[in-house]
Amino acid sequence: MLPPEPDPFQLVSARIHEVEGAGRHAFAIFQAARHAGPVFWVRPLRDRGTFLPAGLPQGLAARLYQVCARSEVDLLWAVEETLRAPLTGFVLAEPTKPLSLTAGRRLQLAAEAGRTTGLMMIGPGAGSNATESRWHCRPLAEPGTGWNTAAHHWALTKNKRGLTGAWHVAWDPQDDDPRILDIRDGQAGFGQAGADQASGAGSSR
Repeated sequence: MLPPEPDPFQLVSARIHEVEGAGRHAFAIFQAARHAGPVFWVRPLRDRGTFLPAGLPQGLAARLYQVCARSEVDLLWAVEETLRAPLTGFVLAEPTKPLSLTAGRRLQLAAEAGRTTGLMMIGPGAGSNATESRWHCRPLAEPGTGWNTAAHHWALTKNKRGLTGAWHVAWDPQDDDPRILDIRDGQAGFGQAGADQASGAGSSR
């Protein structure tokens, strides 16, 4: 029997990753729900948005902590400290400026020290050369498809350890796992059988 295909959406642990695009928050919430333990979301203080617990995956609101930073320096400091903390399960952050190579490397070292995975939600063109992987995510609105749940386009555009690829998936916060509807890039390295297995592969906890 052949071993199961790997889950294409599983982030390499103890590393820093990036996500950009209009669907970056949905992807971030999806990843946060897959990691056990406390989740820290580090955001600029001036961002007045908040979370609606009822709209989050089951159980995530009870372990989600929001950290509001007064400046970009404070934000990066908070990300580094939460990554190093042994109790942290996952770190999300919304930097407002592109990371320098030095800052990116500092965060990678902090992730390795704390054995914690981090995901930076970045603006267009604001990626760091130090990042382990980068995703571009956007919601899909395609009438006539017959999809009865939220649809997304998730593209892995940078991967230090393997191939890149893109997937159309059906996922909303009340689903345990996404369902792969279509593979949009032949370089993804996942055949249809692998896609079927990955869509039911369970969490990366």
